[in-house]
Amino acid sequence: MSISPKTVRFDDNSFWVELSDGRMLGIPLAWFPRLLAATPEEREAFELSPQGIHWDALDEDISVEGLLAGRGDVTHRPDKVA
Repeated sequence: MSISPKTVRFDDNSFWVELSDGRMLGIPLAWFPRLLAATPEEREAFELSPQGIHWDALDEDISVEGLLAGRGDVTHRPDKVA
């Protein structure tokens, strides 16, 4: 069975993804700097696919698989390790 996103909504610090299996995921916007920096209008301009969520204007793609694994934005590696 493939798990896909059904709905996405935002609050001040997080976004919430309802999955097709009934789970609701709360994800900190800080995990995705492009979404954190986006306007509310830009955040709402997403497309759902069977695999995840896409923001064309923000060049952001987030997979359900990555959210379930607890991965944030992996396009930039930190310069320093704590």
